[in-house]
Amino acid sequence: MAGGVRRQRGHRPIEWARPGGGQGHGVTAASDAGEPGAGADPLPGQHPSPWFRSASVEPEPEPEPEPQPYSGDWYAAPQPAHGSAEPTYEQLYGAYAPEPIADDETVGLRTADTRRAIEPEPARPTEGMAAAEGTVATEGRAARRKAAKKGGRPAAAPRPGTAPRPGAAPLSRVEARRAERARRPSPGAVISRGLGEVFITVGVLMLLFVTYQLWWTNIRAQQQADGAAHDLQEDWASGKGKPGAFEPGQGFALLHIPKLDVVVPVAEGIDKQQVLDRGMAGHYNEGATKTAMPDAKKGNFAVAGHRNTHGEPFRYINRLEPGDPIVVETRDKYFVYKMASILPQTDPGNTRVLDPVPRGSGFTKPGRYLTLTTCTPEFTSKYRMIVWGKMAEERPRSKGKPSALVN
Repeated sequence: MAGGVRRQRGHRPIEWARPGGGQGHGVTAASDAGEPGAGADPLPGQHPSPWFRSASVEPEPEPEPEPQPYSGDWYAAPQPAHGSAEPTYEQLYGAYAPEPIADDETVGLRTADTRRAIEPEPARPTEGMAAAEGTVATEGRAARRKAAKKGGRPAAAPRPGTAPRPGAAPLSRVEARRAERARRPSPGAVISRGLGEVFITVGVLMLLFVTYQLWWTNIRAQQQADGAAHDLQEDWASGKGKPGAFEPGQGFALLHIPKLDVVVPVAEGIDKQQVLDRGMAGHYNEGATKTAMPDAKKGNFAVAGHRNTHGEPFRYINRLEPGDPIVVETRDKYFVYKMASILPQTDPGNTRVLDPVPRGSGFTKPGRYLTLTTCTPEFTSKYRMIVWGKMAEERPRSKGKPSALVN
């Protein structure tokens, strides 16, 4: 292109030397029209074309920024650089897209510091949560996942017999397991519960035993004593039961204590099962404790009876006073004694109270005496109580009842 003008990328026009003209042959250095210093680089080292850059000039390096201490939140979400706004979750997936659910595994990976730093937001009631709170979670893992996708976490199974609290957040599986383990009784609770049941059982058995001793034995003994008295009176009416030797346990008399309203049959012997526990009074007739019969001319007629339980015929003999009548009725006669004295307490081995002239009774010479013995204090058999009487009247049955029984 002879003598032509070419525009180089928006720069000012550059003149090209004509071939054959000027100094030498070929292309000469380009120079801007109207600029002094032809042949020099107008932008040293910064010309857009590498052909016109000067190799000797290098660009100055930019200063590096000094490091600044980090003052932001380590757990805050990263912010986009240079103020560029990052699209939100709703902008990407729409306003009705389900929110990401923090499952139990994700919650379990949080550290204690993270839990303290992040304030938990109150749970929003959703249809899934409402459905989970209203029903017992008995389905499997697939059902729980399905409920979680609907916007709620399945609630743990409530304790039998309890209703879920209104507005309470449902428990996770880990929390539900912990609550279930907490509800299980500890070994100490199981042991204490077993001991409590044993104590209750023993207490009930003891109560039943006391009821049997204090109530049922009296009823049963009174029935047996009444039957023995009825049989004895029938034998007397038929001519049986003549005075003489009687078999152990055989009834032969009736003992009347008008002041105490007591009528009790008297049997031979003091055997507990055959005589005393059947509600009857027993006559001392064996060994060193053998005593006289009522019809003897001299001697001490001694009988024993229960003070508590088994009919308790001698329970209130401590209320007798000197002069109170005590009547022994046999087949042919009535023997009336007057109460003379009482020994409130003595040792069970003191058999001298059964002597023909009882020691401690106040009697000084032989006579016809009556001795009543029973246990004391009440409901125990540690000591014995003794009541003595002296014969006041011997009355045949043909003359009728004595005045002590009539009045």
